[in-house]
Amino acid sequence: MKKPSAKTDFKGRTILVTGCAGFIGWKVSQLLLEMNRKVIGVDNINNYYDPRLKMWRLGILKKYPAFKFYRVDIGDYKKTKKIFSGNKIDAVINLAARAGVRASVEDPWVYLQTNTQGTLNLLECCKDHKVKKFVLASTSSLYASLDMPFKETSITDTPLAPYSATKKGAEALCYAYHYLYGLDITVLRYFTVYGPAGRPDMSIFKFVKNMDAGKPIPLFGDGSQTRDFTYIDDIADGTIRALRPVGYEIINLGGDHPVKLNYVIGLLEKNLGIKAKVKRLKMHPADVTATWAHIEKAKKLLGWKPRMPLEKGVENTVRWFVENKQFLKSLKWKD
Repeated sequence: MKKPSAKTDFKGRTILVTGCAGFIGWKVSQLLLEMNRKVIGVDNINNYYDPRLKMWRLGILKKYPAFKFYRVDIGDYKKTKKIFSGNKIDAVINLAARAGVRASVEDPWVYLQTNTQGTLNLLECCKDHKVKKFVLASTSSLYASLDMPFKETSITDTPLAPYSATKKGAEALCYAYHYLYGLDITVLRYFTVYGPAGRPDMSIFKFVKNMDAGKPIPLFGDGSQTRDFTYIDDIADGTIRALRPVGYEIINLGGDHPVKLNYVIGLLEKNLGIKAKVKRLKMHPADVTATWAHIEKAKKLLGWKPRMPLEKGVENTVRWFVENKQFLKSLKWKD
């Protein structure tokens, strides 16, 4: 894995990464370890999707001597406090979250517990243990306006689902702790992250799995909706750059190149050599029709921009799927 080309101004050695067995948390942790940082990983290994994929990622991290793991839910304040009491932590990157817009409509309580209360627990621990740097993973799902590209100043007070609402709550708590206690906080709004070893509930992996098995792919709407896909390595790079001191800033990390879902399906057909069968489903009211990140702030403050072209990123993703097909077939996939 390539190291970030630009050096971060962050001088700390030990970073606590929550959600370390998740898709983004795993890649961020791995990149930090490659940069000779010490990573304290925290994850509850929940069953939102098959935990064996999380254990696969965790197995890679455990090969690094500078990695220390706690199986803890950040919604549990007492257990979270113990991690801070037992370690000297220089920064927190909070990537632990319940993800999924549609799933949050079915069970909003667990989203509140992890995304909002969990963030509050971490902020309290940072305050009490004088951890000055905090990075929060937020989401482009907050943007409900039609003006694109979405700027960090765009309206975000009309979330369409509990997922984005709980993320907005986490952002608001971050500002309060910055104001009250001087915590240096960077809030990152991610745009449609994809890549090898990604979440099985995301569209690209669902499509690849079904196409490979000769099954129809579930397509909500007509496929004309656009997404600003962002490759996992670019996201990990931007997240680590966000450790530099900024005061309090909200920053978009996105591909800055929105494409229609139908175009992505075409790329998958090309790389798999399979024509997709499509099962059309009604658009969920919580789904947005388009996303597009305005990333000038990320360029200016972090020296970051996406480097992976979508076509190459999809090729890498399909290759990983093919190379790990037997393992992936053994997983339990939710429709």
